Amino acid sequence: MHGSSPAAWTAVLLCLAGITIGGVALIPDPHWVWFTVGCVIAVGSGLVGRLMAAAGLGVDRAEHAEH
Repeated sequence: MHGSSPAAWTAVLLCLAGITIGGVALIPDPHWVWFTVGCVIAVGSGLVGRLMAAAGLGVDRAEHAEH
């Protein structure tokens, strides 16, 4: 199934954590260091997902193309 892999779940959870950290850092007074940390985590989640998929923890494209 599309996206049902450890790589996809890890990437999504890391992205959500980054967005949450970045969002909370802006309330009520902006803390730019924590906002930047959240942004780095959110953007880095895509790289982590790709690396995990390359390591064999993603959905196989050939298997997905059969459906």
